[in-house]
Amino acid sequence: MTHEQDILQSRILIVDDEPLNVELLEQILAQEGFQSVLGLTAPTRVLEMIPRYQPDVILLDLRMPDMDGYTILSRLQTLKVEGEYLPVIVLTADVSREARHRALALGAHDFLTKPFDVVEVVLRVWNLLETRQLHQRLRTLAGPQPVPRRPNWG
Repeated sequence: MTHEQDILQSRILIVDDEPLNVELLEQILAQEGFQSVLGLTAPTRVLEMIPRYQPDVILLDLRMPDMDGYTILSRLQTLKVEGEYLPVIVLTADVSREARHRALALGAHDFLTKPFDVVEVVLRVWNLLETRQLHQRLRTLAGPQPVPRRPNWG
């Protein structure tokens, strides 16, 4: 299997309470050749779906009813296996410094601003999937390593 095939078979989880955003992202990723994309519009289902679906990357809206993206980011830390790298791309229309700082402090790895730029969506997802694959290869070669604690600035 080639590197490109590995990336295109990665599992992508999209979480946004707006069905049109989920559909748009699913279409963008499908047109690019991604084969395993799951979209959720119910943020309360995310935490139960992660162990089942085992995503390689999560695209996560910040502003949602019932459970916002900040809460999900915070709870993701408790689900992670030590040494695991599960990248999260935050989806947001909020470009404020405070929103970015808070999301990064809670474990976000990148941002996509609404409205979405198609090329940017694909490149940011692809780059984080490549990083995840490299991390997994290194982890396999070196065995599990302790992960430093994230500072609590949020």
